[in-house]
Amino acid sequence: MTFDYATAFSRNIGWVTDTEQEQLRHKRVAIAGLGGVGGFHLLTLARLGIGKFSIADLDHFELANFNRQGGAVVSTLGRAKAEVLAEMARDINPEADIEIYPAGVNKDNIERFFEGVDLYVDGLDFFAFDARESVFAHCARRGIPATTVAPLGMSAALLNFLPGGMSFEDYFQVAGRPELDKAVRFLVGLAPAVLHRHYLVDRTRVDLKARRGPSTVMACQLCAGVAATEALKILLGRGKVSAAPHGVQFDGYRNRLAHTWRPGGNRNPLSRIAIALAKRQMGL
Repeated sequence: MTFDYATAFSRNIGWVTDTEQEQLRHKRVAIAGLGGVGGFHLLTLARLGIGKFSIADLDHFELANFNRQGGAVVSTLGRAKAEVLAEMARDINPEADIEIYPAGVNKDNIERFFEGVDLYVDGLDFFAFDARESVFAHCARRGIPATTVAPLGMSAALLNFLPGGMSFEDYFQVAGRPELDKAVRFLVGLAPAVLHRHYLVDRTRVDLKARRGPSTVMACQLCAGVAATEALKILLGRGKVSAAPHGVQFDGYRNRLAHTWRPGGNRNPLSRIAIALAKRQMGL
């Protein structure tokens, strides 16, 4: 059967207009990191009909990815995540223009990675602090809207960083700090409501020093739905888009939704208290 874009994405029409679907067809979204959330971001946005992507990941699939990562199956063990996910996205839309960066995003290719990009969707590993700081700083300089949706427990925690608004660094205050301090600040800033905290059954599985923590596929897929919805609103310029210091967390396990507002980001007194308490609980 011959592929036809209009037919493939015709069931989107009604929630978007024919004109808007055509606009999405010509938008470019950048995704750095194709692991837990990044792979699902790519596949969800491809099904939305986004026609152009810049994707970056330097990792390969392994058994420990099976519980949560799109593309992680026996037949892809040892294969590059970027290659596998690009193949899957092209199976959804053979016309998709996908630029692959198999070495990840770095100082040598960051300008090229963001060339012509309309939106950045964060898929980097939680502990990829240097790369995340660099990517979000670049977006701020270039006026590229950026969204991050963190999988925490069985929830999705959303933050948008829009041109002219609060930047990633202004919000998280991580520059120049030790890695463990960055981890705590990132964790606190992502979800000030901490809806996921109450049902963690084995706290020994959270070890920031070892760069290790538990994960669920439910959270990753929730994140992809939230991120794609924000992408639709940002790319089409319609619907309310809240930006940092506003945040949203939806927890599927507790069936709770929290809207947070932290003026000053991690400089906010409430955030400073939360950071101090988290450090104490972790023995830092």
